[in-house]
Amino acid sequence: MNSNKFWAAAGKALAVVIVTLIVTLTLVPGAGAANKYKTLHTFKGGKDGASPYARLVFDTIGNLYGTTYAGGAFDKGTVFKLTPNPNGTWNKKLLHQFTGGKDGAYPLGGLIFDQTGNLYGTTTHGGDLGNCDSSGCGVVYELTPKADGSWRERVLHTFSRDGGGELPSSSLIFDEAENLYGTTGGGSYDYGTAFRLDAAGNLTVLHSFCSVYPCQDGAYPSGLVRDSSGNLYGTTSSGGAYSYGTIFKLDSAGAWTDLYNFNDNFSGGDGYFPQGGVLRDAAGNLYGVTLHDSDDWAGMVFELDTNGGMNWIHNFVWGSTDGMYPVAGLAFDSTGDLYGTTPSGGAHGYGVVFKLTLGLDGQWSERILHAFANHPGANPQAGLVLDAAGNLYGTTTGDGTTTFGSVFEIAP
Repeated sequence: MNSNKFWAAAGKALAVVIVTLIVTLTLVPGAGAANKYKTLHTFKGGKDGASPYARLVFDTIGNLYGTTYAGGAFDKGTVFKLTPNPNGTWNKKLLHQFTGGKDGAYPLGGLIFDQTGNLYGTTTHGGDLGNCDSSGCGVVYELTPKADGSWRERVLHTFSRDGGGELPSSSLIFDEAENLYGTTGGGSYDYGTAFRLDAAGNLTVLHSFCSVYPCQDGAYPSGLVRDSSGNLYGTTSSGGAYSYGTIFKLDSAGAWTDLYNFNDNFSGGDGYFPQGGVLRDAAGNLYGVTLHDSDDWAGMVFELDTNGGMNWIHNFVWGSTDGMYPVAGLAFDSTGDLYGTTPSGGAHGYGVVFKLTLGLDGQWSERILHAFANHPGANPQAGLVLDAAGNLYGTTTGDGTTTFGSVFEIAP
């Protein structure tokens, strides 16, 4: 309703009541806050873990699981679990501490569950050395809960420099048959691969990216999403026709299709260097972020519709309060609103959590849900996960005077 019509209809008396209520709420500490921020765990480094870069995941009863890139007993990363208590606190438990040997090292991607409660992930290094350097080429691993409450790790695949990819840094996905899909660096042309890993541990390279003429199909793929027909979708952070990244499709047979080439069109406002893969809605539209844009380099949020049309739905402005340089993938809520993070920018310069809502006029509007102020929390690198009540959960890589990171909750 138009504000002038509202006040004319409401009358002077109602206006006074509303103004009085607004003033009263402003004077009550915390009453005017739209969102409640809560730190669930602050990492201490050492055995506790450090540097959580990946998105969290829930189990069926509300426990959170995640990875830290560093820390643990061997300083090669950890897998952790956070369990909520009735009083609102959370207990943290380490499920695995990577040794840097055959079990892997430095997990950069997040975790996924299978139907029986086992966890799956990747590490960027470790594994049998083979023809890799002293850090290893990375592994795909499974964690299985045991009766005594501990978890057993099993390596499903060890990467090596044989064309099959190396240094996987993104999360995995499943198909209906519980084959695993993911991406790596390396490969036949050294620009990355998309792969499938079956239950027997057999790895099939679906596509080796080649960013050298004439096969300019992108370089360095991020994580994948899958539709009901078995097609896979993702981004490459660079390469392609203009060397600024691509959006691609792989059909169920592994045939590659170029959906979009980012071109850094300074006259057209195009973004470039897409990060964090894509999110797919029920209609088949794809959503993601770019690290930079042609206007002021602070990044953009995009939608690629099913007709191949690129829609830029938000432009981050350098030096403003709405965040800069998004690197993590997006998340939907049940109404179709989009949520994401930026690791920098915002009111305090330490990043933000943002929400994008599609209006009746077809335009998207941004709302900042939280601006990180260094303590508690700074520089979120990972995407968000929502619970059934719409609360948001994520991680930061800093927290106050430490550089070890934290896990947080935002209640809208």
